[in-house]
Amino acid sequence: MNKLVVEIYAKKDCSYCESAREENCDLCKEVKAVVGRVNTDIPFQCKEVDISTSEELLRRYKGDIPTIFINGKKAFKFKIDESEFRKRVRKEIIRAGLERLGKKRQYSS
Repeated sequence: MNKLVVEIYAKKDCSYCESAREENCDLCKEVKAVVGRVNTDIPFQCKEVDISTSEELLRRYKGDIPTIFINGKKAFKFKIDESEFRKRVRKEIIRAGLERLGKKRQYSS
């Protein structure tokens, strides 16, 4: 069974965040806290992607961090609503389960 993957695209050191709307931007910390809380209830794999490790990632996301992907699909940008995130994670788990079930039925026919 493949585990759901949530990716958080951000900079490792947000003190120099170019997307900061305020002097003390805590968007990345807030997103990581919400993802962490949900992950204690719903198991999924969480990956933090440091966009400053790649020129392409930096160019693509420097003004849009944090960006959150669920199974490779862009789900949130800048802020994350915990209840909406939970709903999307559950929906993705159900969708993946239905796909697996459909594949099992194909092979058994």
